[in-house]
Amino acid sequence: MRAQNSATTVPTIAVTSDSGIGSGGGATVTAPGAVTPRRTLSPGTALASLGVLTFSLTFPATAWGLESFGPWSLVAVRSVLAALIAAGFLLALRVRLPDRAHWAGLAVVGGGVVVGFPLLTTLALQTSTTSHAAVVVGLLPLTTAVFSSLRGGTRPSRTFWTAAVAGAAVVIGFTLQQSGGALSTGDAYLFGALLVCAAGYTEGGRLARTMPGWQVIGWALVLCLPLTAVGAAVGLAYEPVHLTAHGLAGLVWVAAGSTFLGLYVWYRGMAEIGAARASQLQLAQPLLTLVWSVTLLGERLTPAAPAAAAAVLVCIAVTQRA
Repeated sequence: MRAQNSATTVPTIAVTSDSGIGSGGGATVTAPGAVTPRRTLSPGTALASLGVLTFSLTFPATAWGLESFGPWSLVAVRSVLAALIAAGFLLALRVRLPDRAHWAGLAVVGGGVVVGFPLLTTLALQTSTTSHAAVVVGLLPLTTAVFSSLRGGTRPSRTFWTAAVAGAAVVIGFTLQQSGGALSTGDAYLFGALLVCAAGYTEGGRLARTMPGWQVIGWALVLCLPLTAVGAAVGLAYEPVHLTAHGLAGLVWVAAGSTFLGLYVWYRGMAEIGAARASQLQLAQPLLTLVWSVTLLGERLTPAAPAAAAAVLVCIAVTQRA
């Protein structure tokens, strides 16, 4: 716009133009005496933050679900319920089937996010506390970043890798201290969960470039439905079921909240603000889970748990900035 000469000085408003969705930056031009508008929470940030909040409740809800179901039946039933919800949305919106080239990637998402991570963390929670598991899984953003760099061929800086090694050392030291000097079976499950979930997140992020993010998790759930339906039938037949209010509430949350709603808003938010900015929000997840483990489950934290969680968050924050 061409400025007009006038005896009266009129303050101008700063204009900001984003360089693209998820870029996290933009060019800001501010005239002398300009009035800079106050920044507000973007819809993408709000959605991604809601996703982190729902994820932080996953471990406490799983612990509740284990009061009523066995680990195998709990994972299978939660996936079946989430798949039915996703299928309803896909049918209601008349979403066409993904291209054949996307099915392999969707299988990786399903194997990592729908089946692998829930199963391994549920098995781990039979012997580990939710607070302990929250600290170990606090490395998930970092693990995902490593997988993304390998998948995308990027070369992070030396600062990134220094912080990554430091974060891994903190987690390994914490788990060794909590288990008396040796890794437990629960820790093995948790580290395996990190790997499969990071692979699922990385492949899902790649697919989200060509199709809406919520459809990625929706089709992954539907793709796994035949397997999870059989697993639910077998699990319910062979594992004891003792229905309680906590158990049912935990099942409903991990199915409708963590598995569908959480991933739905997470992928939508990530599509709007970008994977890098969204992953920074996920740094708060371990500390939130520690809060839920105390308030909902009555767990008592050792001084090492919050200290280790805070140290991991610092290390991961450095990698995000690097």
